[in-house]
Amino acid sequence: MAVMGNSERALEVLPKDNAVYQDIEDVLIKSCEQNDWPYISVLHGIIRELGLHLGQKSIARPGLQHQMNDEYFARIDAMQYTLMHDDGQNPEGIKTADIILLGVSRTSKTPTSIYLANKGMKTANIPIVPDQKLPRELDDLDGKFVVGLINSVDRLVQIRRNRLLSLKEEKETTYVNEEAIKKEVQQARRLFSGRGWPVIDVTRRSIEETAGAIMNLKYRFDDEKEKRDVADSGIS
Repeated sequence: MAVMGNSERALEVLPKDNAVYQDIEDVLIKSCEQNDWPYISVLHGIIRELGLHLGQKSIARPGLQHQMNDEYFARIDAMQYTLMHDDGQNPEGIKTADIILLGVSRTSKTPTSIYLANKGMKTANIPIVPDQKLPRELDDLDGKFVVGLINSVDRLVQIRRNRLLSLKEEKETTYVNEEAIKKEVQQARRLFSGRGWPVIDVTRRSIEETAGAIMNLKYRFDDEKEKRDVADSGIS
């Protein structure tokens, strides 16, 4: 905030700051004192209390969330990858994924993938469609992290009906038939169980909660994989 030479203008924009640079704040305070202007530090008390609560000290550097560092570019790369491998696209590239999600239609595969990509995870998602073969690339995923997503039958019926209504499709199809959906879910469960893939029920979860559960599973998966690699290498 620039120091105003005009007192009327200064009063118009009553000095309030969110400055975290101490030197900038010092200049503001000194200028306000010299001109007998009231000064309010909006965030100073909040930052102090947050620091005490979290046991951390502010590093006084604004805009860190926008910093274009390696982590930032990793997120961009992950997002590009995820968009290219959404809904079963480019299955030949899933071997380079950090996370692979599978599920029947309307199990939040795409939004969950996007959320994970924003955390830097290259995520591919593949739909399980009745009478349609899965990509053969899924048969050769040694050491890759795969998660199955399921939803309750009632919830799937509701979501799919709403989806068709939004598209102005009123014709009854197996897509919204309860018995057909029940069969889809059962087949998906058998697939996940047969492949040894962990399963997450998204019925009562938000996207954030589903992504969090996936990341917890991935941490354990990576930890166990590291232990196996160490054991195989003979390093004690």
